[in-house]
Amino acid sequence: MDMELIPAPVHVGAVGDEGRGAFPLNPSTTITAAPGTENTERWLRSTLGAAFGLPLAPGAEGRDNTIRLRIDPALEPEGYQLGVGPFGVEITGGSPAGVFWGAQTLRQLLGNEAFRRAPISPGSRPAVPFADIEDSPRFPWRGMMLDVARHFLPKDDVLRYLDLLAAHKLNVFHFHLTDDQGWRIEIKRYPRLTEVGSWRSRTKHGHRASELWDETPHGGYYTQDDIREIVAYAAERHIRVVPEIDIPGHSQAAIAAYPELGNTDVIDTTTLSVWDTWGINPNVLAPTDNTLRFFEGVLEEVLGLFPAATSPFIHIGGDECLKDQWKESPAAQARIKEFGLANEDELQSWVIRHFDTWLTARGRRLIGWDEILEGGLPAGAAVSSWRGYGGGIAAAEAGHDVVMCPEQHVYLDHRQDGGTDEPMPIGFIRTLEDVYRFEPVPPGLSEEAARHILGTQANVWTEVMQNRARVDYQVFPRLVAFAEVAWSPLPASVERDFTDFERRMTTHYARLDALGVDYRPPSGPLPRQQRPGVLGRPLEGPPPNV
Repeated sequence: MDMELIPAPVHVGAVGDEGRGAFPLNPSTTITAAPGTENTERWLRSTLGAAFGLPLAPGAEGRDNTIRLRIDPALEPEGYQLGVGPFGVEITGGSPAGVFWGAQTLRQLLGNEAFRRAPISPGSRPAVPFADIEDSPRFPWRGMMLDVARHFLPKDDVLRYLDLLAAHKLNVFHFHLTDDQGWRIEIKRYPRLTEVGSWRSRTKHGHRASELWDETPHGGYYTQDDIREIVAYAAERHIRVVPEIDIPGHSQAAIAAYPELGNTDVIDTTTLSVWDTWGINPNVLAPTDNTLRFFEGVLEEVLGLFPAATSPFIHIGGDECLKDQWKESPAAQARIKEFGLANEDELQSWVIRHFDTWLTARGRRLIGWDEILEGGLPAGAAVSSWRGYGGGIAAAEAGHDVVMCPEQHVYLDHRQDGGTDEPMPIGFIRTLEDVYRFEPVPPGLSEEAARHILGTQANVWTEVMQNRARVDYQVFPRLVAFAEVAWSPLPASVERDFTDFERRMTTHYARLDALGVDYRPPSGPLPRQQRPGVLGRPLEGPPPNV
């Protein structure tokens, strides 16, 4: 039975006469929502109601011509069953989230028009093909990281990406809010973080080796009300938000705002401004009590904005922290001696451990990039394995939970083709097929360690993505392939049926068109998507498995 569904469900069966037939929606169609399914009821009414001009009024149990939503705890928590027959639609989820994922499948069954914001005509009569679908995800963590520090995206663009994640059954939004090039979240007790830290005077255009500059000041930040709205919008879509406050590296924007946070005994930190180029920055936080208290204050406000129910994990970065200033700093060396640490790596570990203890005491879990393994890792901390599989393997074998996001495979800022017309080409070639064949669980992992693989995440770094259209181009269609990898029980990488996926993508491109996604066409970039003459950093050959 062929319905061009993405991600591919676990089981699709025929109903009635070999599955032929359809249930028509009409102005009398209702939604019957059991307790716990109210947010899916609202979502269906707002999306399908808008697309088809239907009221989808509340219905009563026992009647026909209804979309019935209910929960059966016997199913897997995010699993669902979707049945469509002559008398209506029934979506049963193992939890409210499962019901919501079933509603996403229902939307696909209704055709491309279901992705519109207004009906083609008042008289259009959509119909759902008869179906019997059973489905549940492979991984509980199916995420995308969006970097809004290098190039700021307005709130509406973030809300739009939450809708795009939901449409592909992705359930984690990793929100990269701070970096050397910008601080993007309002912290009321430290107003200079946004007054100073959210704006840079200009921006390197292209790779850091490029000679081109965009002289337009760049910046922006999310108010606390913006953040609350983003978190609530995500929660309505059963998406967890993982805020990232990057420490102790990637912190020049914070130091520019509050120079005392830097290594003042090594450099004059009052001369620093928000960084305007790309790369790894030597200006890192000083490992002082003042720095610890400052970021405790930051995190207190962060925890208030990101409730534990939606954000059980807090990401503290921990990557690419150059230790040169610490090696020269009498204060840092005194701290190493004070705590009996072996070296600067253990000093970073001491900082990470401090915040792990602090977050644990407040009912949260720390997660960081795989560099936090260096110098020792707190028992409850989780790892985002980005430099390859190696960090994730080591962490999982040591009993730590892991999210697999190796840059060689699922960094969507990497180029999609070797053609000279690819805009600002960065990194290895990662085609749609390459992403479809990505396997989050590396071979040879012990059974016990494999249980620590929470799931996988695609990362979107925006150094060379200056606006929403550029982000769309890099992210889509590859995020669609990634979503199927994260959700569906696919066979081994080499055995995956990419031809079938491509066939289903033919239908899915029309859905993306209806959603206004500026994806890379299969034939290559459109003229308006190219950036001729802007230097990138392409890497040749297949990416290493490390």
